[in-house]
Amino acid sequence: MKVDKKGHTTILKETKGDVKAFIENVSNQYASYKDQNLILDVSQDKKVSIQDIIHFKDLAKKHQKSKKSFVIVTDSVEFNKVPDQLTVVPSLLEAHDIIEMEEIERDLGF
Repeated sequence: MKVDKKGHTTILKETKGDVKAFIENVSNQYASYKDQNLILDVSQDKKVSIQDIIHFKDLAKKHQKSKKSFVIVTDSVEFNKVPDQLTVVPSLLEAHDIIEMEEIERDLGF
């Protein structure tokens, strides 16, 4: 797992091709990231399925309750099948755009 912090956002990049181990690592180290907006980049693994993405649901809920953004980056899933509780985008640029929009919404009180 590669960690890259930029301002108020932390990018966690899955590097080993094992999404389940990645979810476990992120969950175990969550206390280190709980005050940051999170981008979880699993775009390297082209075998990521919707079932793998759904495993992030509990962590995403917990993170969003603390008024922080939680975005998953992959272009390997059918976006229409992603649960509403998860934000999944195909690129890092779009992930940063989503976080910026959500920050503005929070500042405006939405």
